[in-house]
Amino acid sequence: MKYTYLLINVLTVFFPVVLSFDKRVHFYKSWKFIWLGMAITGLFFLFWDVLFTIKGVWSFNSHYIIGLTFFNLPLEEVLFFLTVPFACIFIHACLGYYVKWQIDNRLTRIISNLMIMLSILALIFYYNHLYTAVTFGVLLVLTGLLQYVFNPSWLNRYYMTYIVALIPFYIVNGILTSVPVVMYNNSQNLGKRVGTIPVEDHFYLMALLLMNIGFFEYFRNKRREPVT
Repeated sequence: MKYTYLLINVLTVFFPVVLSFDKRVHFYKSWKFIWLGMAITGLFFLFWDVLFTIKGVWSFNSHYIIGLTFFNLPLEEVLFFLTVPFACIFIHACLGYYVKWQIDNRLTRIISNLMIMLSILALIFYYNHLYTAVTFGVLLVLTGLLQYVFNPSWLNRYYMTYIVALIPFYIVNGILTSVPVVMYNNSQNLGKRVGTIPVEDHFYLMALLLMNIGFFEYFRNKRREPVT
C-alpha cells in the first residue's frame, strides 16, 4: 500500500517514455526542450504545494506513500511535477503531429476570455478559499498574459491538449482522491467535486499545463530561429 502514489507516478510516465521513440513523432528528440521549463514550473508549483500543505489546504495519507519527504512534501508529490507535465507535453507533441486541424483563433480567444471571466468571478466571490483564490489567480495571470500580451500561435493547440489530457487526469486524480492518497480540506475550496475530484483541480491542471507547454514551445521555437 505504501507504494501506491509512487506506482501511480511510474505508470503515468511509463507509456509516454516508451512511445517517445515512435518513428513518426520522435518525441525523444524534443526532451531537451522540456527540462528547463519543467524545472521552473515545478519550483513555482512546489512552493505553492509546500505552502498549501503547511496551511492545511491538503494533506497526504501516510498509508500510501513511502515516507521520504522534502519540505513537508512526500517524494511522490515532488515526482508528480515531473511525471504529469512530461506525459501532457507528450500528448501535446502527438496532437501536433497527428491532428492537423486546430481550434479557430476566434474560438481560442473566446475560451481564453471565458477563463479570464471565470477566474475574476472566482476571486470576487471565493477570495477567502485559499485553494480557489490562488488557483484562479494564477490562471487569470497566465491566460491574460498569453492571450493578450504574447499571443503565441500554439495557444489553440494547448486547449486541445488540455481536453485530451482530461482523460488521464480523471484516471490519475480519480485514484488519488478516491483512495484517498491526497486529502483536501473543503473549507479551503468550493467543496464541489466531479466524482471525488475537487473542481479546482481541473483549473490547477490548466495552469500547470499552460506554464509547462509555454516553456516547451518557447525553448523549442527558440532553437528553430535562424541565425542572422
